[in-house]
Amino acid sequence: MNNSMINPSIVDLKERVGDKYSLVVITSKRARQLIQGEKPLVNVDSNKTLTIAINEVDQGKIHFKVVHEGIK
Repeated sequence: MNNSMINPSIVDLKERVGDKYSLVVITSKRARQLIQGEKPLVNVDSNKTLTIAINEVDQGKIHFKVVHEGIK
């Protein structure tokens, strides 16, 4: 169990997506979609798009594909 005061914890979120950089990209893209009018996939006590996006990731509602590309 994690003793973090932030819910969901960053540790749990990183386990879901792989690393903190992917977490930032995934949640920020989803927050932009919410700003543009997409409907939230979770029920949370917040109207902040980033909070909604983070909770969507935590609850497994966001599907994403990690692409590894080399530098050319």
